[in-house]
Amino acid sequence: MTKIERVERSLAGSEVDRPPVSLWYHFGVQHAPGERIAELSVEFLRHYDLDFLKLMNDYYYPMPEGLNEVTNAAELGTIRPFDVSTSDWNEQLRAIDILARQLDGEAYFIDTIFDPWQSLLRNLAGEHLPRLVEECPDAVLAALDVITENTIAYCKEAIKRGCAGVFVSTFGASKQMPREQYLKFAKPFVKRIFDEVSGSAIMNTAHIHDYGIYVDDVLDIPMDVLSYEDRDPSNPSIPEMRKKFGGTIMAGLDKNRMTRVTPADAVRNALEGIELGGRTRFLLAPGCSFPTWLYPGSVRLLVEAVQAAGA
Repeated sequence: MTKIERVERSLAGSEVDRPPVSLWYHFGVQHAPGERIAELSVEFLRHYDLDFLKLMNDYYYPMPEGLNEVTNAAELGTIRPFDVSTSDWNEQLRAIDILARQLDGEAYFIDTIFDPWQSLLRNLAGEHLPRLVEECPDAVLAALDVITENTIAYCKEAIKRGCAGVFVSTFGASKQMPREQYLKFAKPFVKRIFDEVSGSAIMNTAHIHDYGIYVDDVLDIPMDVLSYEDRDPSNPSIPEMRKKFGGTIMAGLDKNRMTRVTPADAVRNALEGIELGGRTRFLLAPGCSFPTWLYPGSVRLLVEAVQAAGA
């Protein structure tokens, strides 16, 4: 069974020889052109013989012209629509173009997207965001609306150029933000993104980031795949999640059991994930990025153990 067949069959609910497996970490090359992240991504996929690639995206949402911080309602109003092909995001689109050519017929890849709330938090408003939510919530919502439209335009372009879907990270968990805040400032914009790209690709993935996820609040997002940290006790196990969600689950690997553990325990991590995930509608992957300093031998043994499970 090829990598593409394995992923397609699992997504369709057909039994596969073993779960498709992948993992990822941040390469830290956001200072470099798109060709570099494409090169590293293909090398990473092939070196570890992964079944699909989650393309990391560390190119940040562009700052408003002339500003190094957004501190008030007026500055939130300077966040405007822009042409994604002339922004820093164009470097990621260049990487997608390369991957679409190089991985054609070999493996699917999906592109990482940070939700509009995270775009504000990561660099636009940063440390000012908690205060802005209290002082000028309507201006924050208006800015999120603009960011959402720009993000939708980017997602559509990424899929058009060859991604099998987008992997949208959202803070739908108590560890990151209160539920009321999530429902007002994050979820509506994430749902809009998925509404716009639904049906345009086969692996559109909602990554519900962190611990204590708001399970019942995310299930109406029209996603093909649900990614979350199943191995933390604050979140549902995969069997528990299957009672609520009928789509494909991307989970099974404990992100805390790849570094500072033996290679043997990394293998145990994978085998436990396979047991939890089952034989279909399941992609074996970590609940979040692994640390960059992981031991390559552990990854190779983990993947080999997964492959042997289908022999």
